[in-house]
Amino acid sequence: MNDERSNSYRHILKYTSVFGSVQGLNILSALARNKVAAIFLGPEGMGLASLLSTTANFLTQTAGLGISVSAVRHVSACFEEGDEEKILHFVRVVRVWCMMAALLGTLLSVCAGYWILVPSVVFMIMGGGEMAILKGARRLRSLAIIQAIGSVAGMIISVVLYWLYGMDAIVYVVNLMAVASMLPALWCGYRLYAPDFTFSRQVIGDGVGMLRLGVAFTLAAMVGSGAELFIRRWLEMESGLGDVGLYNAGYLLTVTYMGVVFAAMDNDYYPRLSAVSEAKDTNTLVNRQMEVLLWLVTPFLALMILCLPWLVPLLLSSNFSPIVMMAQIAAVSLVFKAATLPVAYITLARGRSVAYLICESAYYMVFVPLVIVGYRKWGVSGTGVAILIAHVFDFLMIHLYAYHAFGYRLSMRTLYIIIAALTIVSAALWVGVSVL
Repeated sequence: MNDERSNSYRHILKYTSVFGSVQGLNILSALARNKVAAIFLGPEGMGLASLLSTTANFLTQTAGLGISVSAVRHVSACFEEGDEEKILHFVRVVRVWCMMAALLGTLLSVCAGYWILVPSVVFMIMGGGEMAILKGARRLRSLAIIQAIGSVAGMIISVVLYWLYGMDAIVYVVNLMAVASMLPALWCGYRLYAPDFTFSRQVIGDGVGMLRLGVAFTLAAMVGSGAELFIRRWLEMESGLGDVGLYNAGYLLTVTYMGVVFAAMDNDYYPRLSAVSEAKDTNTLVNRQMEVLLWLVTPFLALMILCLPWLVPLLLSSNFSPIVMMAQIAAVSLVFKAATLPVAYITLARGRSVAYLICESAYYMVFVPLVIVGYRKWGVSGTGVAILIAHVFDFLMIHLYAYHAFGYRLSMRTLYIIIAALTIVSAALWVGVSVL
């Protein structure tokens, strides 16, 4: 039993470390991108880039039909059966539906007046399908390479273009970064399974089940992207692009950058969880994943909170000093995120798409008003409070739902680790705020 537990922890830690290393490269690349953007674009330029990037994500998720999520579950099931013919057939199904989704994304972009974002939308949809295939087929090494290449290429593109052309390069950077990150996915996917776009009635029909599952994911993604876009548009109308840039920079430094530590869950944990059927095995897998995540993120969060007053001017510029307290408070929310995501993935792994949609919608229905209230009361720092409260709400909601729907039980060992992590990070916040 102890050997089995040790092997399980070693597996989780191994792949979390592998993808954590890749995501560490992503963070360094993103820091370099944002340092250059802060110098050559300023808060206003970064606000505009954020609006365009969020719009591209919204269009991608609206037209993407949830394929990048639902296909993982279907490919993973075929992979577990070991039926090569069935795998090849479903890969064909995924690619045909991705092609149709990309055409839909093109149409939506043009109709919405964002034809300049068409390359970004098309490549993210097509590349997302290939990433789903690779995840379902457990090609973890390929996924790590793809992410590393995309990260470095994106850094080079943004640094060079912002340095040479400033704000005139924003649209080109948004598009070229999407192309650079997704081209390696297409290359690896096509090498693994030769491209085949057979538009037959059977192929299209066999994708309907995936589509039913994906529609709810699409709606949930639309709610999330729409909420983020609404917040940025509201901030722009309330105070201008400057505060949009500040909010986005603070969000990137905490929720986005530190959130990449969770990337291993999507690449390794989600397919494994999809293959588990017994409630007892699910509880064990989820609790162990949560423990490893908390062990990994807690020291990083504590250190980041303490160093943010010096890191923000260093990584961005002195113009972004107002985000320090926002980022420090928001960093605490990532303890709750680490204790929520492994449980939230149960809903995805069991195909409960409607429940997933309801939970996501409920979170954003709470998150958006909290950001508005927090900003009006305490400015940019108040948005950090809003992020923290929203994550506490999400933690309680997801755990209660999983308890009643799947019989999930948080172990006492895991609960003690959560309490210890919150104590450490809260102490760091108290010290960090006192320094300001």
